[in-house]
Amino acid sequence: MARLWIGNIEDKTTDEELQELLTKYGFPKFDAIERVAGDGSRPAAIFTFEAASPEGLQLLVPRIHDLFWKHRKITVQVMRDNFA
Repeated sequence: MARLWIGNIEDKTTDEELQELLTKYGFPKFDAIERVAGDGSRPAAIFTFEAASPEGLQLLVPRIHDLFWKHRKITVQVMRDNFA
């Protein structure tokens, strides 16, 4: 399982638009999405991919990190689970 963070997305962006973006750049279909509103200025979403590895997603991140999409520059990173 792997999770991906996409930040600074337009708040009116639909789940379908996000899936289209990810698919266009070679990402697999996500299994779950969690919206993160924050203070409202830079909404984000966390995507869960049950069948993907963090290393596999990391190879795809450069395709969309810092991409200008829907009037915003999005930031993308693979979320690491720290189990100490």
